[in-house]
Amino acid sequence: MDETLARLTYTLAPEGTEAMISVRGLKVEFPFINRPPAVALQSLDFDIQPGEIFGLVGESGAGKTTLARSLLCLPPEPGRIVSGEIVFEGRNVLRLDPDELRRLRGRRMSMIVPNPRGELNPLQPIGAQIATMARVHLDVDRDSAREMALRMLRAVQISDPERRMGAFAHELSGGMAQRVVIAIALVCSPSFVVSDDATSGLDVTVQAQVLDLLRRLARERGSSMLFITRDIGITAHFCDRIAVMYQGNIMEIAKREEFFFRPRHPYTVMLMAAFSYNQKLRRMWSRIGPAGLATNGIGGCSYSARCPLTQKRCEIQEPALIEVAPGHFVRCHFPIAR
Repeated sequence: MDETLARLTYTLAPEGTEAMISVRGLKVEFPFINRPPAVALQSLDFDIQPGEIFGLVGESGAGKTTLARSLLCLPPEPGRIVSGEIVFEGRNVLRLDPDELRRLRGRRMSMIVPNPRGELNPLQPIGAQIATMARVHLDVDRDSAREMALRMLRAVQISDPERRMGAFAHELSGGMAQRVVIAIALVCSPSFVVSDDATSGLDVTVQAQVLDLLRRLARERGSSMLFITRDIGITAHFCDRIAVMYQGNIMEIAKREEFFFRPRHPYTVMLMAAFSYNQKLRRMWSRIGPAGLATNGIGGCSYSARCPLTQKRCEIQEPALIEVAPGHFVRCHFPIAR
């Protein structure tokens, strides 16, 4: 491992606290016939601390969903994890057998998806779906599982939960369906939750309610969370630490205040400029370069074609992830001075 990467430490919890999940050298490829595979994740390294809400932002196609599913050892087909390790609660999950993985998912690790109606079973009442999760993973009887499902519907603030226990997915609004998916994900009190753009399809008011609910339930259950979104503004109010991903690489990572007050990577500034009312700033930092110039870790910075600050070095040498301030890391040869 590169010496720079080997010395990286991401700390939010007190010193000496073991990370909830530690990712090292995670690389995911999508194979093709008669040409080299496409690299979706390029040797990622990061930690998520106990109780931390870790935000991951980036545009569509950056690799966020691939990362989310790979953490549960379910990379999107036909993707495959070719190297690296994912250490969760002291065990490398990539080395677990299928039965151990099935016991882990849902019980200790869970996922909240962005399309709740597509995830819910249209032929089964929502109460039964929540109760089934409890019965499978917690080995409780039918009555206990039903009571747990009812408590979860109350916890996610579903109105008239006793009646809603018998409702079907098509009878729910988008916000209510998302709350049910959250209930299914959290009924077993997992220690790690992946939220993959879970509020993207909701209107602003419902989105804020769901985010507040998600944060409260995660805190109450002591769960860590990887919160994936395309909306960088959400992370300012929701996350403890934030990372920016571009073409399968983490380009910047910092605690929330440091991230927003002192962004150092040009791509991070571009994402923030997309939300700015200053048209000059938006034009300057949103320059679009030729498509399809991903370097796959070879020959230069993957962002160089779009970067307003690019220089010759950027085109021929891939930058390493370096620490520019305590706990603030940037993958750039010429980080923005603040």
